Amino acid sequence: MHQPELDTTDAPEVGELTPPTRTLMGPGPSDVHPRVLRAMSTPLVGHLDPSFIEIMDDTQELLRYTFRTDNKWTIPVSGTGSASMEAAIGNLVEPGETMLVPTNGYFGGRMAEMARRAGGDVVEVDAPWGEPLDPVDVQAAFDEHQPDVFGFVHAETSTGVRQPDVPELTSIAHDHGAYVIADCVTSLGGVPLKVDEWDIDAAYSGPQKCLSCPPGASPLTLNDRAMDKVLSREEPARSWYLDLSLLEGYWGEERAYHHTAPITNVYALREALRLVAEEGIESRWARHRETAGALKAGVEAMGLEMNAADESWLPSLNAVRVPEGVDDGAVISDLLDGYDLEIASGLGDLAGEIFRIGCMGHSARPANVSLLVSALGQTLAEHGADVDVGAGVEATASRL
Repeated sequence: MHQPELDTTDAPEVGELTPPTRTLMGPGPSDVHPRVLRAMSTPLVGHLDPSFIEIMDDTQELLRYTFRTDNKWTIPVSGTGSASMEAAIGNLVEPGETMLVPTNGYFGGRMAEMARRAGGDVVEVDAPWGEPLDPVDVQAAFDEHQPDVFGFVHAETSTGVRQPDVPELTSIAHDHGAYVIADCVTSLGGVPLKVDEWDIDAAYSGPQKCLSCPPGASPLTLNDRAMDKVLSREEPARSWYLDLSLLEGYWGEERAYHHTAPITNVYALREALRLVAEEGIESRWARHRETAGALKAGVEAMGLEMNAADESWLPSLNAVRVPEGVDDGAVISDLLDGYDLEIASGLGDLAGEIFRIGCMGHSARPANVSLLVSALGQTLAEHGADVDVGAGVEATASRL
């Protein structure tokens, strides 16, 4: 069959990249600090260059500070937060082992899917979407199933729920000889997280949330107990790229080639973590709590309802119930078109029922929160919702 010759002079005409300037108040990514953007524009060096080895060392030490851990095996995984998630689960869950996962949010379901792909058997501990796990239920699940690995979501992005009682959960797991994996994607750098004190074996996160860093190099930490399990597996992890026994050669003392690291993303993560250290981790936690508290006060004062109870409220991700009769998608579109302001709708069981409003990292600033409360209130009023915009704006201002 005759193929027509291509006109190689007919190159596509693509203009200069000019994305709009948005205020990012959704579930991620968050606004990126100018210093992080500047770091990404610095010259590349090789991924085994002595200067880059020093940058790797800096990044690991800053990650330990932010995770509140002394774990030697603390690294940025090359990839998005889902890569660090799969690295943790795919290395700690061996074929034929059982993993206990929660059912109270979207990302517990993703844990289950990754565990199955790693060859594990999945059992569940139930809780409604919008509620944290009850330690009593976790204890009962352990007594019934005797799982090898237990995963939980510290900050559930799909529901706006923070899991309290973490030390109690890890104690239950360790009493049964299990390993604990914590999803900290929406908590690292934004709400209190203490990996060593809470006795978490492995924790993973994403850089684009409370660290305000573009995705591409994602935090992961494992304690010695977890890493010993990885290194003593009877068969290798199913992913060559995410096999931590191989990555140990690159991120450990040897610094041997495994793959070409995302050099610019590591630059960015290092600078984002420097900002965390300069602010101080406890001061950063307090800033998130205070700015998100002003947001929460504003939406409640205008007559809206939070999805999570106060005792499990997640400052970094505020799930706000959509008023009856309001089209959440239309409100979200109007905020983007009219205010260059991004928020998101619900996922899974909460699709169409909540707005997901982030208050993370560089986005967790008074000006952003004030804009969000005012714009959301006015837009909801235009869509027929019974809201008191003035009361919301006043309540927010009084907290900032």
